[in-house]
Amino acid sequence: MAIHFISDLHLADDTPALTRLFLDTLAGWRGRIEALYILGDLFEYWVGDDDDSPYLEEALAALRAFAAETPLFVMRGNRDFLFGAGFEARSGARLLDDPTLIEAHGRRILLSHGDALCADDTAYQQFRAVSRSPAWQQAMLARPLAERHAIARHARAQSEMNKQANGLSAISDVTETAVQQLLAAHGWPTLIHGHTHRPGHHRHQAGDSHAERWVIRDWHGEAGGYLLLDDAGIQALPLGG
Repeated sequence: MAIHFISDLHLADDTPALTRLFLDTLAGWRGRIEALYILGDLFEYWVGDDDDSPYLEEALAALRAFAAETPLFVMRGNRDFLFGAGFEARSGARLLDDPTLIEAHGRRILLSHGDALCADDTAYQQFRAVSRSPAWQQAMLARPLAERHAIARHARAQSEMNKQANGLSAISDVTETAVQQLLAAHGWPTLIHGHTHRPGHHRHQAGDSHAERWVIRDWHGEAGGYLLLDDAGIQALPLGG
């Protein structure tokens, strides 16, 4: 059996094809793999565990059914960092800290969403630091649900405008310094992350220390990708069309 890793699905009420791909993928993997790790940005945004948006229910029900048969782990991303105990209860998943180190199939694997590694994006890193504080989150979650949705929709629109204007800018990628610091802090394991929308396989070295870094393919349109880990190693594989 293998462990699968996915990231950056960005499921939303206006992405029915992606939601269908996700539901079909879960059904196909349920009970047939060793574990599934979702490394952030499962949803385009998550405004709180009390969100009762209809489009969420189908995905959460599918996650619960999956978790009943297969270990399921979810890491918060930059879009769904407000996941809490309520999300765990609704999905059946276990939330992971970022980063998390695991050992599987004879390898030490360090898991991260990846946004903390984009050190050149100073404006985002400042927001990240503020928005992960308990005080900021408590204040946000105290707002009415409709207001939180409006804030999230505005942030999504701004993000899309920036993408249209700038594409994948250099500051939205990880920096070598941040990657090496993270690897060194954990003894140079294999690093797996998403976030950057730049799927690939990289090698990093500092002196006699070296490690691999795998970036998971994001999902969009009707397609996506995943990483498969088994005794033979790691493979990047496609999903959908």
